[in-house]
Amino acid sequence: MYKILSADNLAANIYRMVVKAPMVAKHCQPGQFIIAKVDEVGERIPLTICDYDRENGTITIVFQPIGNSTRRMAELTAGDSFEDFVGPLGRPSDLIDTPIEELKKRSIVFIAGGVGTAPVYPQVKWLHEHGVTADVIIGAKNKDLVILEDEFKSVCNLYITTDDGSYQRKGMVTVCLQDLIEKEGKHYDWCVAIGPMIMMKFVCKLTKEYGIHTVVSMNPIMVDGTGMCGACRVMVGGEVKFACVDGPEFDGHLIDFDQAMQRNRMYQTEEGRAILKAQEGDTHHGGCGMCGGDK
Repeated sequence: MYKILSADNLAANIYRMVVKAPMVAKHCQPGQFIIAKVDEVGERIPLTICDYDRENGTITIVFQPIGNSTRRMAELTAGDSFEDFVGPLGRPSDLIDTPIEELKKRSIVFIAGGVGTAPVYPQVKWLHEHGVTADVIIGAKNKDLVILEDEFKSVCNLYITTDDGSYQRKGMVTVCLQDLIEKEGKHYDWCVAIGPMIMMKFVCKLTKEYGIHTVVSMNPIMVDGTGMCGACRVMVGGEVKFACVDGPEFDGHLIDFDQAMQRNRMYQTEEGRAILKAQEGDTHHGGCGMCGGDK
C-alpha cells in the first residue's frame, strides 16, 4: 500500500497528491511516469510525475478526473492509500542525457497547457538545480485554471497567458511565443511542449517555421502504460511508436498529429478499437515494455 501524505485542489477539477513511494522517488527522472491503482478492482491510471523528493521518498502527481477511476481517485484524502503505485516508467527527458555545459549554451523554452503544466515542472526544476534557467509559457483558459504558478516562479522565467485575458497576457500559447520572439527579441533553439494534442500540434507548426528543435510529450494518449492496449500507438517519422514504451517524449516535428488525434477519437469506442486492431494487425500493440515497481 502507498500512503497519500497530502491531497489538495490546485484549481477547479485539478487535484494534487503527494504519495509515499520511496523506491520510485529514488530512481525516477523528469519526464517519466507512474501507474496508480486505487484498489484491486480499479483501473490502471498512468500519470506523469509532477515532482519527487528523494530524501523523503515521495512522488507528487497531478490529475484531472475524467472517467470513473480518476473520479474515485479524486475522493481519496490524506491518510488513504493506493493499492499499487508502479514506476518509474517510460524514458526520461532528453535533457537529462545532455551534458550540462551543452545545456547552458542553449536557449530553452517550455510551453505548458492545462494539466500538461504538471510534467513540465520537474524538468524546469532539474535544469534550475543544474544552473540552467529556462523560459516557461503556461497557457490556461482563465486565471482560475492557472496551476503551480509559485512553484514555477522560483525556478524559471515565467510567462502566463489566458484565453480570455483574465490574467497577464491574452491569447494562445503560440501567440505568446510569437510575441516573445518577434516583439521582445527572444531566441530559442530548444522547445519542450506538453499539453493537449491540438496545442502541441500548433506549437510544432510554429516552431518548425522558426527552426526550433521541439520535443512533445504524448502522455495524453496513454491508457494502460505498458504498450499492451494499443491506445498510445503513434506515427513518428513514418515509424510506429508507443508513447508508454518508446516515449512519452518524441520529436514533435516528426509526429503525425492529425492521425494521432483521429486515432484517439476512434479508440474511445468499442467499435473503433475493433477497427483499429483489424487495420493495424501486429503493430496494434507495443508489447510489455519497461515494467518496474516500488520493490
